[in-house]
Amino acid sequence: MRRREALGVRRQAGHGAGVPPYALRLTPSESGFTLLELLVVMTIIGILAAIAVPSLRDSPKRAREATLRADLFTFRSVIDQYKGDKGEYPPTLEVLVKDGYMRRIPFDPLTKAPDWVLTMEEDPNPPDDPSQQPTPGIIDVHSASKEKALDGTIYSDW
Repeated sequence: MRRREALGVRRQAGHGAGVPPYALRLTPSESGFTLLELLVVMTIIGILAAIAVPSLRDSPKRAREATLRADLFTFRSVIDQYKGDKGEYPPTLEVLVKDGYMRRIPFDPLTKAPDWVLTMEEDPNPPDDPSQQPTPGIIDVHSASKEKALDGTIYSDW
């Protein structure tokens, strides 16, 4: 039996007769993928990856921009609510938290710190008590970041 295997003849399961090795080869319909087919598939995958990667690269920046827009909208809404309730603008952001208008002062998503740029009113309303100095209130809030957004504008101008 060893002599047959050495000569390239194998036993076929169940038949007992020796079968030459070329008879065990698969027919073209049973074979695997050709090199050309594999290259075509790899090229298609490469093209799809090249299209998807640039859009995914900007995703974190888009998320920070969306958070910044939401935070600025919240700040401006809360400042307007404070002005409507109290008749004057808040002197600090901490007053908004203390009076229950906000739970906490959010971090600037771009600088990762609560370092907001505040725009104060120029002519504050005179206080009810004439002995007190009028304190200017916050009329707007901006990001402290000087970076450019995806649309080309500067974050601190938002």
